[in-house]
Amino acid sequence: MGIVSIARRIALMAGLVASAACAGSTAEAADKYKIYLSMSFIGNDWQAEAANMVKAMAAHKSMADKVDLQVQVAGPNAQRQIQQINAMVQAGAKAIVIFPISPTALNQVVKNACDKGVKVFAYDAEITEPCAYNIHIDQEEAGRVTAEWLVKKLNGKGNIVILTGVPGTSVDDQRTKAAKAVFAKYPNIKIVGEAVGMWSQAVARTELSKILATRSWDDVDGLWLQVGCFTANAMQLEAGKKPNELKPCAGEGANGGRIQMLPESTKVEGASPPYAPLGAPRISYASPPYSGALALKLAVQALEGKDVPKLTILPLPVVTSETVKLCEEGTWEEMKAGCNAFNPALVSNPGWFASIFSEQTPEIGLNAALVGQPEN
Repeated sequence: MGIVSIARRIALMAGLVASAACAGSTAEAADKYKIYLSMSFIGNDWQAEAANMVKAMAAHKSMADKVDLQVQVAGPNAQRQIQQINAMVQAGAKAIVIFPISPTALNQVVKNACDKGVKVFAYDAEITEPCAYNIHIDQEEAGRVTAEWLVKKLNGKGNIVILTGVPGTSVDDQRTKAAKAVFAKYPNIKIVGEAVGMWSQAVARTELSKILATRSWDDVDGLWLQVGCFTANAMQLEAGKKPNELKPCAGEGANGGRIQMLPESTKVEGASPPYAPLGAPRISYASPPYSGALALKLAVQALEGKDVPKLTILPLPVVTSETVKLCEEGTWEEMKAGCNAFNPALVSNPGWFASIFSEQTPEIGLNAALVGQPEN
């Protein structure tokens, strides 16, 4: 047999093997629930972490044989998200786990999906279409509690700076409205600067720099920042402020901010200013980044015919300078015991969100949030 004939036979055999493998893979995927993760945007640490936890949930041994997870990103564009949802339904989606860019703009496309038997689960931000399932914290409570803390810290008077979140989302609207309603009760609380922070430490630095171009830190008494307290503390240190001079900040549950909340004397592995204990006066909260993973878990339960509530309100994880507790190793047992801030040696990114523990999601822990790997 000639060399060309041998080559042809090898190529043919390889093609048959590849076809068989592809067919096997297709058959395997057909036995699973096709579930889409629809992300509205990926421009901040929270979204990346939440996506990691969804992927880790799908990869867990209890889910891997059930779920064929596919991910799409629409960006902060409701029309593009609508188009993608339509395409998901046409491609045979059984469920869609979604961070919606708008609470109302997606209603019609979501209803159309529901009418075709697709389960739609929104996490963190909400969808008002009645057929959708929603999993989130009480965002109004988050805005109110943090604003009340700041007012109390300032004894009801002072100049404050506000950074909001992503415009148009239910999360931003509800938090901001609730916080401003609190501030409005105190005529001696003055909002001297306000900007859109996009839930990003980098954007927070840019916007705070603009506000401080016309005033100094001495003109600011407190901050209410949906994201940015870590950055604000860093900027104050850069401006020559000492740790005991840091302004009270009500804001996000980023790990960097929580490490800063620890007493200055705390020994923390991997710490280096500004990602270090400063005794910073803080209240820290977050939409838990595990909410998307829980949404996926509940979606599978719904597809299996189990009774799943249309609305799941998650506990609001609130940490203050008095209740912050260091996680030395980040184990499941340690988190269950109440630790809420992680060594920088474990978590190098100070913008990473620390509220990752839930007894409802034992499938995912620290590695899920960091790199998308499930618990054993």
